[in-house]
Amino acid sequence: MFARLQATYNDGCTTPGNCAYFPRRVLAELTSLDASMKADPQGPAHFEEPLAWIAELRSRPGGDSSFENLEKHQTLLTGTRDRINTRMRGHPEDHR
Repeated sequence: MFARLQATYNDGCTTPGNCAYFPRRVLAELTSLDASMKADPQGPAHFEEPLAWIAELRSRPGGDSSFENLEKHQTLLTGTRDRINTRMRGHPEDHR
């Protein structure tokens, strides 16, 4: 799951026609990672910080995954992705 989140670094609004897709992709990858961390044998407590960051992210768009709303929160989306990337790179055992 983490590799898929990292792949969003090679994506973005610089590709024509991709802006509507990009924020949804980042949200989808964060959602998948959230589920994966919660199901991990180490337990959700092991991923306390990233899970909290994703929960904060979910609270802001308020469940509205429309392009307009996600675009408004794109800095939060990419910021959450970046924080998780930094945390996971410091814990390589968590993304074998």
